[in-house]
Order: sequence, then structure tokens, then C-alpha cells
Amino acid sequence: MSDCSSSGSDEELDPEIELLDELGGTLTKWTNYIHGWQDRWIVLKGNILSYYRSADEKEFGCRGSICLGKAVITPHEFDECRFDISVNDSIWYLRAEHPLLRQQWINTIELHKAESGYGSESSLRRHGSLLSLTSAASGLSTTSASSCKKGYSLREKLAEMETFRDILCRQVDTLQKYFDNCADADSKDELHRDKVSEDEEDFPTLRPDGDYLLNNSSKEKLFPVDNLKGPLGIDFKGEAITFKATTAGILSTLSHCIDILVKREESWQRRLDKEIERRKRAEDAYKAALTELKKKPHYGGPDYEEGPNSLINEEEFFDAVEAALDKHDQIEEQSQAERSRASRQISLTPDTCSSISTQKYLTKPRSQTSSLSSVDLISASDDVHRFSAQVEEMVQSHMNYSLQDVGGDANWQLVVEEGDMKVYRREVEENGIVLDPLKATHAVRRVTGHEVCHYFWDTAFRNDWETTVESFQVVETLSDKAVIIHQTHKRVWPASQREVLYVSVIRKILSTNENDPDTWLVCNFSVDHDGYPPSARCIRAKINVAMICQTLISPPEGDKEITRDNILCKITYVANVNPGGWAPASVLRAVAKREYPKFLKRFTSYVQEKTSGEAILF
Repeated sequence: MSDCSSSGSDEELDPEIELLDELGGTLTKWTNYIHGWQDRWIVLKGNILSYYRSADEKEFGCRGSICLGKAVITPHEFDECRFDISVNDSIWYLRAEHPLLRQQWINTIELHKAESGYGSESSLRRHGSLLSLTSAASGLSTTSASSCKKGYSLREKLAEMETFRDILCRQVDTLQKYFDNCADADSKDELHRDKVSEDEEDFPTLRPDGDYLLNNSSKEKLFPVDNLKGPLGIDFKGEAITFKATTAGILSTLSHCIDILVKREESWQRRLDKEIERRKRAEDAYKAALTELKKKPHYGGPDYEEGPNSLINEEEFFDAVEAALDKHDQIEEQSQAERSRASRQISLTPDTCSSISTQKYLTKPRSQTSSLSSVDLISASDDVHRFSAQVEEMVQSHMNYSLQDVGGDANWQLVVEEGDMKVYRREVEENGIVLDPLKATHAVRRVTGHEVCHYFWDTAFRNDWETTVESFQVVETLSDKAVIIHQTHKRVWPASQREVLYVSVIRKILSTNENDPDTWLVCNFSVDHDGYPPSARCIRAKINVAMICQTLISPPEGDKEITRDNILCKITYVANVNPGGWAPASVLRAVAKREYPKFLKRFTSYVQEKTSGEAILF
């Protein structure tokens, strides 16, 4: 007990134990592809690394932990602030605020790992008391019960051989003494014979007792009876028989041990063959799984998201983006179907129907006082603010260049043509970033340019037709016709999430020629705002977008009033977008080719649905 207590006191005074105290700090941890990097409170205690949502929420329990005993800590090759910790299939992606802090964390984790009881000298010293005397004496403390039963006879035979060895050693010593005494007796006999031959006068005479008496009267027994039985009364014959039996027993025990070893070798060989077969099957399964993973890659870590050092190639990047867009479309279709079904299930009472029909026929057609016409005739003098100069420049640029026909221009490519809708693209790249200007023309019946621009500009209707926006808010109202909007788009894995901050202006441009229709225009272009700096979790995109609409009227026959069947809206939509980031050019162009026509069809269908049955707003 005294040894144990002294050992315990030594451990308490060991300065290396101090390394196992609890350490904590804030690191950024990769959560998943939806939420990305998030700040987490990391705690290092002993050889356990745990993390909490924050330092204040430790009392609610950790959200995850790993043992550092067999962990592999890998600093990232390109990101100087990031390091990864992997244990089997579990990987933690962590980032520090700066490279020095990352190195401090790595050094501390490595030190705790070395002192965690896996192979260090101090761990052997500390945990030596765990070894029991029974296991140390057995020599096979880790073997199973069945293996101990098989090895019992072998250990017994080895003990027998140890006993035989001791017996044999004693027998050899006894026989050696016997032979030594016999050799001494022979030498004495030779000496006496020499004396008899030299002194012929002293002839010996035989006495009745059997002794020889020399003539010089010295009495001496030349051949005593005891000497014939050997020194110390050794039974030579008995010792020889015992020696023979001992050697026979050793040979028999050795033969038995050899048989046991042969059987054991055969057993281990069978186990080895089975293990080789299992390993071969496991390797085949691993190769098959690896091949399957290559066919259907699954990406979850930050190394596979959009970035300069992304491990995903362009083809896989496009497949992932396309799959995410298809999923978004499916969710949106289900949501739209549920909304339509809910609207159809609304039951109307007779009084409600009567009041609605009465209101329908008593209400006058919407005029300039209606909410929809609140942005009627607009002049530049009514819309003065700090971005007025930029607005005028953008509007003039769109009126001069955006309405030009690009059908015969070799620089513009016709990428989509569906009925009256045509989408053109001009390929432009700057520093590896795709800046392709895009232009679309469309003709939509039964709506006016004023109505199209109103629904495009007014944020009250934004969520009804815009399916790619996650959230938006009006940052500042510059005037009745100009606002600043911050807009965050939905994440499309593995592309990074985008946000835009832009001025949105609606204008009516009066025609200088009485034969030409007036033009309605919505212009959106990126600006900076002190209250909304770029976010670390999103990439700030730059946009310059214009929706330009003109209303064409086919005069009705006779004196009939103009109906929606007589109107046609010509739409010109132009978009110059700098997406930023590191998305592959081929992917951006493919996504633009897919999404822009879908947007135009969805938006114009929405305007037709909203204005159906309503008074025409010119």
C-alpha cells in the first residue's frame, strides 16, 4: 500500500499532468453545406476535444466530441488559418482567426495527444499499476478462454520438462561424482602396486580377515569393500536406470509438445487462410464502393464548395448545381400547387358572393388615384436624390443601347428561342470571371408595359414571382420611385451564396415621336451602402439590370372600347451581372441559359394572371 500511495503522490507532483487541464477557445467550425462556417466554443480536456454552440451554453452539454488518441491533425495546404482533425470517418474542419493562433492550437492538441496514454513513457509509468500479477504470471492475459484451454496441456508439459531438467541435472552431478571417485581409486591402486614391486622384502601376507599385511607391519586395505559400491554409497545401476527413464520422459514430453505445436500451427494456418479470404473480400468491397463513389460523388466538406482550390471538377460542379436547381424547382412547384389547392378550397357564402359581384360592377376602372397607378407619369424633376446622376446615366445608356436590335450582330449569340422569346448572349471574361451581357426580347399579350414594370419594381409582389430569393429588405427609400434593396439569394450547392445591394428605379419615358409608344423602364444597378457592408458568408455580386417595356395597341373595330385582347407588350430585358467568386465559366453560362428563359416565362405569366379581369393600366 505504501508503494501505491507513493506512486500516487508522485503522479500528483508530476508537472506533465498540468497539460491535461481544461483549455477552451473560439474557432470557426464547418457545420454543413447549408450553414457553412459557424463560430463554436472548442474545449480541450485531457485527450478529449469537444465543442459547444457557445461558451455560455456549456451547461446544456456539448454538441460533439472526439478522442485525440488516434486523431490525425492536418494543416490545410492553401488556407493558412484552417486545420482538419480526423478520427476514422469523422472529420472536423476548423479555422482560426490567424495563422499564429492556428499553430498554437495544433501544437497544444499534438501535445495533449502525445500525453493521452497512447505510447508515451509517462503513460507507461502512470498506468503500470493496471497490470495485475495474475496476468503477468500467466503470460497470456489477452487470450480468450478457449485459447487458454488449448494451451493448458502445452504449459503443463513445459513444466514437466522443467522438472525433468532439474532431475537430470542432479543425476548428472551424482554420476559425475561417482566417476571421479572411481578415477581416484584407480590411481591409488596403481600407487600401491608400484610400492609392492619396489620392496620385495615386504611381501604381503594374507590375514584371516581378508586383509593384506605388509612385511613392514603397516596395515592397509588396498581394496576396501565399501569402494566397490562407489563413493558415498552410490547405486550406479539404479542411477543409470533412473537417468534412462528421465531422458525417455524428456523425449516423450518433447514429442507431445511438437504435436501440440504442429496442431497449433495448423489451426493458425486455417485462421490465416480465413483472414486472407476475408481481407480479399473486404478489398473487393472497398474497390467496388470506391468505384461507386466516383460514379456518384457525395460532397459535404468545405473542400468541395466553390473556391480557388476546390477539389471538384467542372463537370461534377455542374451536375451538383443542376441537381440543386432541380430540387428547388420541385419544391417551388409543390408549394405553388398547395397554394392553388388552398385557394380553390375557400368556400364563399351567398352573401359574400353577392357583395363581391356588386363591388365588381360598381367599382370604377382604376385611375391615377389607384394604388397600382401610384407611379404614373414620372419626370426626372420629381425624383431627386444622391444617386440621381447615376440613375440618369443608366437610363440614358439603356435607352440608347439596350433597345438596339442585336439579331444580326456577330458578337451576340442566340442561345434560346421559344416562340416570341429570344435570348442573346455575348461572351465576356475578365480575370477569369464570366461577365457575359445577356439580352432577351419577348412579346406578351393582354398586359401593358406599365403593369409589367410595376410588378417588377414593387417589392410588395416580389415573393410572389421571384423563386431564387431567400430574403430581401428595403434598405432606404430615396424617393417615391427609387429605393435601395438588399437581396440574398438562395444557396445552390456547391456554389457559394450570393447577395446584391442595388438601387431600383421605375421611370416612364415619353416618346418624342407621336407614332412611337411611350416606354416604361425599371433599372436596377449595384451601389454601396455604409449600413450594409459585404458579408463574410456571402459573395457580393454586382448587377446592372433593366426591364424595358412598350405597349402596342391594335385599334378595335368601330367605336368599341379597348380590351386586353387589343394590347401587346414588347419586353426587352438586359442583364449585366458580375457574380464574383470562383464558379467555373462553363457552369455559369449553362445556368444562365437555363434560368433566364424560365424567369421571363414565370414572371410574365404571373403578370397576366394578376391583371386578368382588372382594368387596363396604360
